[in-house]
Amino acid sequence: MRFNKRVILQLFLFMATLVTTTIAGAEWTYGKSIWISGYTFDDFLSGLHFSIPFLLVLTTHEFGHYFTAKYHQVKSTLPYYIPLPPFPFSIGTMGAVIRLQQRVISKTQNFDIGISGPIAGFVVAIALLVYGFTHLPEPEYIFQIHPEYEQYGLNYAEHVYADQENVIDIVIGQNLLFIFFENFLADPERMPNPHELIHYPFLFSGFLALFFTSLNLLPIGQLDGGHVVYGLFGSRGHKTIASIFFILLVFYAGLGTVTLALGDDLLWAIPLYIVFLYITLSGMKLRSMDRMMYAVFIFAAQFLLSWLLPEVKGFSGWLLFAFVVGRFLGVRHPGTLIEEPLDQKRKILGWIALIIFLICFTPMPIQFIGE
Repeated sequence: MRFNKRVILQLFLFMATLVTTTIAGAEWTYGKSIWISGYTFDDFLSGLHFSIPFLLVLTTHEFGHYFTAKYHQVKSTLPYYIPLPPFPFSIGTMGAVIRLQQRVISKTQNFDIGISGPIAGFVVAIALLVYGFTHLPEPEYIFQIHPEYEQYGLNYAEHVYADQENVIDIVIGQNLLFIFFENFLADPERMPNPHELIHYPFLFSGFLALFFTSLNLLPIGQLDGGHVVYGLFGSRGHKTIASIFFILLVFYAGLGTVTLALGDDLLWAIPLYIVFLYITLSGMKLRSMDRMMYAVFIFAAQFLLSWLLPEVKGFSGWLLFAFVVGRFLGVRHPGTLIEEPLDQKRKILGWIALIIFLICFTPMPIQFIGE
């Protein structure tokens, strides 16, 4: 009975996530908002062009973990999908998770279960992006989404992105893999402007798939990338790499957050921000005095760099993510009972996973320009 109730809950969460991501897809890709009068069921169905490929990658990722856990005879639940309400700029989900129901006892098991998800999802994401970049619609496709652009012809970019009032312009970032596909796979005459990439559902869902892959492969704590680094370099190596990377992530993310531009507000912004950093760094398990020293040093370095190079800014979304990891998940990786070294094949696979992280990572995933 308990098993049936759990499966029913998981199916419900999956269906709810399918609905919310479809609603989000209709709004992102076609501008069909459920909050605007005249929204139809056909408008809803149009969002499947986004939700199905996106959830396909997400599901493949989670079942990569699930089947590997089963292979190692580690009890695991099926994925729990996490739907998000269709509020503005929502993609309809926070992802999915499986829950291991018993302790992973060896480094090999830990490595295999951790790496299998992002590797499996990455393979599907590549197939999705290859299809998306080789099946781009004609350039005039954008006029279906933005009929107001048609008056300018295909040179609309020279007219529509400057001096827009009361408009939020959304620009999708790039990673090394996207740049490679743009230059060597896509027809340059059909390649969408970065401002309009959200309207191409296969490219947008593929970009998000790469973003979540890199997010999971961050070499921190018990993220998938943390498991990989722990397997490759052991407990001591993981502690060093994760700590350095976490500090660099916090430093980059907070660039431009507290600057001279705040004026009189600096009197309260500086101590508040330092307290925020102090809490964020809690996952490093430092002594209180050392943690405060790190927080003050990070703020001082950010403030100085922003003063010298005011055009250099970080991505605040990474700052929020760092807070969640530092406050709730932790930066270090717990040890396993059996600390056997990985075999050569797993070591090679681990380095491949780290390369995947590098080519998928996007420092500035999305920008909202304007009001």
